[in-house]
Amino acid sequence: MIDYNGRTFVSITNTKNGEVSSKTYFHYKQEGNILTATYHGGEIVQGTLIGVVDGNGSLEFRYNHVNRKSQIRGGKCVSTPEMLSDGRIRLYEKWKWLDEDQSEGESIIEEEIS
Repeated sequence: MIDYNGRTFVSITNTKNGEVSSKTYFHYKQEGNILTATYHGGEIVQGTLIGVVDGNGSLEFRYNHVNRKSQIRGGKCVSTPEMLSDGRIRLYEKWKWLDEDQSEGESIIEEEIS
């Protein structure tokens, strides 16, 4: 299983209906198979997520955040990992808003170079 604890990720691509951008940073914590994270930056004032890590390192989680318009937004996401040659992780995400919007999108986030 991949250990996400203490890793920081940044968005590198997102569909237009998403609010995460290259200015959004995710700070992951993991205990057992439980994943939590906080995120902020760009259009996101503050966000949190909680989910589970499966045996292949894939993630399933729910997210909620407050954006710069003071709207509370939330949704669900499934992320599939790719290990990069330099040891960092890239996550391919398929997500869906669970608020009024209900639209779906795809994004890629990548572990920040430390």
